[in-house]
Amino acid sequence: MKPNIHPEYREVAFVDLSINKTFIIRSAVQTKETVEIDGVTYPMFKLDTSSASHPFYTGAQTRIVEAGRVEKFRAKFAAKQQALNAAAEAAKAAK
Repeated sequence: MKPNIHPEYREVAFVDLSINKTFIIRSAVQTKETVEIDGVTYPMFKLDTSSASHPFYTGAQTRIVEAGRVEKFRAKFAAKQQALNAAAEAAKAAK
């Protein structure tokens, strides 16, 4: 590898501000703040949300109730099908 062209890869403390949880992982992110955890000083990067607090990953995300939409479509289609069948019966009776 060429010297002096790669970013510094080190342990960084990522702080999730929404739940106030800290993760220490290796990263090359540039930070200006530091935090001391268990007597060790780490560069600190603040996050608005992480996988620990994001609704998609926590299962708290509400899904669109598709069953209601499907039932609504089937009811609409059934009404049209009944109208078609009634028209066909009327045409047969007219002959």
